Amino acid sequence: MTLLLVVNSGSSSVKVALFRGDMQVLEAQASEIGGQSRLRLGAQEQSLSLPDHRTALSALLEALTAAGHPPAQFGAAAHRVVHGGPDLTRACRVTPAVLAGIRACLPLAPLHNPANLAGIEALAALLPDLPHYASFDTAFHATMPPVATRYALPREVEARGYRRYGFHGLSYASIAERLPGVLGAMPGRVLAYHLGNGASACAMRDGRSVATSMGYSPLEGLTMGTRSGSIDPTVVLRLAELYGIAGTERMLNREAGLLGLGGRSDMRALLADPAPRARFAVQHFINSAVSHGGALMAAMGGLDAVVFTGGIGENASPVRGGILDGLAWAGVRYDAAANEGGETRLDPTGAAIPVLILPAEEEAHIAAEARALMKAGE
Repeated sequence: MTLLLVVNSGSSSVKVALFRGDMQVLEAQASEIGGQSRLRLGAQEQSLSLPDHRTALSALLEALTAAGHPPAQFGAAAHRVVHGGPDLTRACRVTPAVLAGIRACLPLAPLHNPANLAGIEALAALLPDLPHYASFDTAFHATMPPVATRYALPREVEARGYRRYGFHGLSYASIAERLPGVLGAMPGRVLAYHLGNGASACAMRDGRSVATSMGYSPLEGLTMGTRSGSIDPTVVLRLAELYGIAGTERMLNREAGLLGLGGRSDMRALLADPAPRARFAVQHFINSAVSHGGALMAAMGGLDAVVFTGGIGENASPVRGGILDGLAWAGVRYDAAANEGGETRLDPTGAAIPVLILPAEEEAHIAAEARALMKAGE
């Protein structure tokens, strides 16, 4: 069976994973591209000069070849793209028209799409005969109704693309696919939390997104590692007067959130820090998740299951416990020992609302979407 190469290109890193069928067989990463670059394959790491994405991908292909998996074994490459805009709402084979669509979304996701595009173009140049596919983080949220996507702005402004798109869609799509196998059926109304350095929540009705906390960009919504989350627009205007547009954008994306509140962006460090500032940052994060969760329950008309994923969602039991305590009014119950142990099911026997931890499997979902397209002859 041929291998499928999944590629996740960031601004200064490229992660790749090899899949044989639905099983991941190897992963590698090039980090700090353009700086003190490093390449990691499994447990082995080395320093290299990697000035750009093409050099980084070339080095990764060499490393995979040395590990016994040369490109001749690849059947296709599948790429993660953060923003598909209003038109790219499903996984697809990369064509010149698709590349143009991704390029058109650069103003919508200036921190993400340029790197995603660079990765696709670099790998296509290195392996021109290989079919390339793209999966979009925004695609899962294309099912949201207009009342959930439209800002209360003039029509001509919306026509420029200023609307709510939602993100972490690949993670949520993976949850929607796996939940029926875990619970025996798909719950009608699911509140899902993807909690990591970037954090969001999603309301799923019958496995489809009907509302989510992130909006036009990944900045809106929950308190995050370095992002402010939702904030009064007038505060943004005043900050822009004080610090300029570029300075304000940097502050809201890179200097706010847990970092701004607690002096650290890493939840593990904050939980280990007894200082009042750190305690407050953790509580702010929990309060934000509970508040947005309540709004999303209203959008679904109730609650039938809660799911946690992402680095914090999977590993920070005090944060999970705090959020679940905040949702107790909705009938949510959990077993403290199961939560502390990070078990898959956190709800006690007889509880009406299942509470689960499902590890993020975005790469596996991207691979599955590409395989489906290949099987369909696309």
